Amino acid sequence: MDLCLNSTQQPQHLGQAPKCPGGWLEAEEEGAAPEDGTGGPPGDPQETESSLQSLLKFVPTDYASYTQEHYRFAGKSIVMQESIESFGAVVWPGATVLCQYLEEHTEELNLQDAKVLEIGAGPGLVSIVASILGAQVTATDLPDVLGNLQYNLLKNTLKCTAHLPEVKELVWGEDLEENFPKSTFYYNYVLASDVVYHHYFLDKLLSTMVHLSQPGTVVLWANKFRFSSDYEFLDKFKQVFDTTLLAEYPESSVKLFKGILKWD
Repeated sequence: MDLCLNSTQQPQHLGQAPKCPGGWLEAEEEGAAPEDGTGGPPGDPQETESSLQSLLKFVPTDYASYTQEHYRFAGKSIVMQESIESFGAVVWPGATVLCQYLEEHTEELNLQDAKVLEIGAGPGLVSIVASILGAQVTATDLPDVLGNLQYNLLKNTLKCTAHLPEVKELVWGEDLEENFPKSTFYYNYVLASDVVYHHYFLDKLLSTMVHLSQPGTVVLWANKFRFSSDYEFLDKFKQVFDTTLLAEYPESSVKLFKGILKWD
């Protein structure tokens, strides 16, 4: 079995936060390392400790029901904790398309040690796959999503990846320079899947994508096109990003775009 950690181990009560970097983290670490021996190196101890601390900051939302959904990417079985009670706790079609693209184009994208940020990471499947493929990942979303996100990341990347992913709060369009200053944060890739749907924050989403893009940054955005507002966002996206359609899946209405910020 090539799951990074024992998928049967669950926190006794998801609403209870660990009091220190122990709790259910220690219980998870007692699970065996990957049996196929393909786990990545532990990395720098200071980086590992910092990443573990970042993964333990958030308390999973105490939804009435969670399900365990199974995926397989990058040669790994991935078990995701999901809940239909929240848009941010479900893997949407764009995420699986983006994972497939990352898996099939790993060498072309040069993901090993690449700095990657995911916008609207939700339960975290895309961030997990990028981490398994060797990237240094920062997974972001709204505060109420982060507990389940960190749980899934820890469950599926601890002891299997060269870099443990980081979890950070990101509210689109708010405090961007304060929380992600351009002088400090640089990303080779900004990933986004199914972040565009019928909501009122599309302009803030676009401004966030722009802020996180610097020379050399590539935005990979996969989306199931459902509403006219999705196409309106695409038009605005094309105005500020040089845009390439990388893949299209008519059966699921998912399109995958590559964007590079236009520079005057």
